[in-house]
Amino acid sequence: MLNRIWKSLRDQRGITGLETAIILIAFVVVAAVFAYTALSAGIFSAQKGSETIYSGLKQAAGSMQLKGGVIAKDTDADNQVNQLIFVVATGVGGEAIDLTVPTDAGGDGLADAGSTHKMVISYQDKNQQINNVAWSKSILGFGDSDDLLEPGEEYQITVDLTAVDGGANPLVKDTEFTLELKPMQGGTLIITRTTPNYIDTVVDLR
Repeated sequence: MLNRIWKSLRDQRGITGLETAIILIAFVVVAAVFAYTALSAGIFSAQKGSETIYSGLKQAAGSMQLKGGVIAKDTDADNQVNQLIFVVATGVGGEAIDLTVPTDAGGDGLADAGSTHKMVISYQDKNQQINNVAWSKSILGFGDSDDLLEPGEEYQITVDLTAVDGGANPLVKDTEFTLELKPMQGGTLIITRTTPNYIDTVVDLR
């Protein structure tokens, strides 16, 4: 009896080769899953980063820039600004920007509800904020006859302030105002100026 007990205590066989292989394969599979997950997360992050960079570059490429100063005009000698005139061009290496002019059938200085224009201009001062004011354009120097502001072209923009001039708070002397030009694609061009202490027929707000 003691001999049998002694033999049973000495018979401590290790795990077989098959069991070792199974455990090894399990470790390899788990490691592969973790590696794939980490690789997928890295690729996803890199893709999102490249999309963000591309979007930023595309927006910068579609931006406008102001060329020169801003002219304020008093067209009816009432000491109030009736028009704002300035020149715009595309940014360096920029893409074409749609400058289809809004329609103003009512003559109230606001773009019609059914107008198909792409760029919206807003006016703001300390007393009011007016969206979608009417404006017109004319090509300066080199350019074609379409409605696109393309690289190498310059357009003169005339903003109609009838909606401002006809209201309770017209644009008069010593008033800071802001124009926001918001094209369909690209960044917003913000123009902030202050009228002088006397409104002449033509005033350079440079």
